[in-house]
Amino acid sequence: MKSLFFIAALGILAFSCSVSDENMLISQNSEEIKTKLTSEFWQPKDVFAIAALKKAKEVQYGRDLIIHTAYYLGPRGRIAQQTNGLNCQNCHLDAGTKPFGNNYGSVASTYPKVRARSGKMESIEKRINDCFERSLNGKPLRENSKEMQAMVAYMQFLGENVPKGEKAAGSGLKALPFLNRAADPTKGKAVYDLRCASCHQSNGRGIIDGIGQSYVYPPLWGPHSFNDAAGLSRISNMAKYVKYNMPLGVNHDDPELSDEDAWDVAAYIESKPRPHKPTPKDWPDISKKPIDHPFGPYADQFSEMQHKYGPFTAMKKAKK
Repeated sequence: MKSLFFIAALGILAFSCSVSDENMLISQNSEEIKTKLTSEFWQPKDVFAIAALKKAKEVQYGRDLIIHTAYYLGPRGRIAQQTNGLNCQNCHLDAGTKPFGNNYGSVASTYPKVRARSGKMESIEKRINDCFERSLNGKPLRENSKEMQAMVAYMQFLGENVPKGEKAAGSGLKALPFLNRAADPTKGKAVYDLRCASCHQSNGRGIIDGIGQSYVYPPLWGPHSFNDAAGLSRISNMAKYVKYNMPLGVNHDDPELSDEDAWDVAAYIESKPRPHKPTPKDWPDISKKPIDHPFGPYADQFSEMQHKYGPFTAMKKAKK
């Protein structure tokens, strides 16, 4: 009897000697395609293979801070209490190494740089503190602190294999086509209830660990979520993020949500209340403000509601 052992949990594919040559060829071709797809995107160096002890210690501490931010700096943090309890890894998946999962592959190669949001030259330290103040709805770190320097060292190490001035393949968020209509929070609620609520809960408050210190699944709205000045408060960023990374474990090359579902569930999430952060100095040149920035003023005549939910095609043409 012919027998076939399917893909095991560790990704090892085993065949019995009686499998046909045709099936073997198909399997080999599939593995070649998978390898090719993987090799096209940036892959980080191994933080546990650093030879220099001092560097290894600092880089690995930085990685730990990214993964377990709340344990160190959350509301019950062992070092300080200055964030909302989220972890950097909640937005920057796999400790900032996942392709199209908001990874850190291009940080070292592109910073310092001028950012349109501030209109100023920004360092890596400034960019990290932006996340602390916006995504973590907290207070900035001292730039000379051990924790800040460790996170910078980790990001610089991850990007050592990316030439200066270039962007790592697979960095940021993967492009997602605009809808030909406005994203619909009502339709998005149905998607959320079916695909998201089991982890993030029907009230959007997430699930915290047994000691109330760190979120296993982060809140998507409410007092402990990212504030309205964070990057994920823009619907396009949220839609791209959920399309190619959610439900948790999904990869960009095999998404489960349709484009419409991704936009609509993003609209539902963005329709919910969250902490407000005044940002009077953001976008000093409002002509450079993203078309889906949810708050005015704008350099065009489209409404704030359309800027928040779309449709965006006409706005994009007008901006050009």
